Amino acid sequence: MNVVRLRLALTAFLMTTSPSLADDVLGTWSRDNGAVHVKFDTCGDAICGNIAWLKPGANTKAKVGQRLFYDMRPDGTNSWTGRAVNPDNGSIYSGKMAIEGSTLSTSGCIIGGLICKSANWRRVP
Repeated sequence: MNVVRLRLALTAFLMTTSPSLADDVLGTWSRDNGAVHVKFDTCGDAICGNIAWLKPGANTKAKVGQRLFYDMRPDGTNSWTGRAVNPDNGSIYSGKMAIEGSTLSTSGCIIGGLICKSANWRRVP
């Protein structure tokens, strides 16, 4: 009987104290240059990120609503891998993102890692 109670208590504890890794990244983030906000949300069993806001007059082909991050799946604690798109030239990168403290870092590479780009983001309150 004590084993059953212990299992129930442990299960209840884990369910209330272990948020999904995806929960940490969900929401709206502002790029370090302040030119774009991306909203991360669940897309099936993965995470995706769409442009939620663009700085007026920004010199970019990007459009509000455009998806920049696709199929981001957990790859360790507070990190994900998937695909990222450069809206200015349409290049598709193998993408990575990770949260450390209050910063979301994203990176993407093409041609086997020969060309890479990265950006840092802060959560929008």
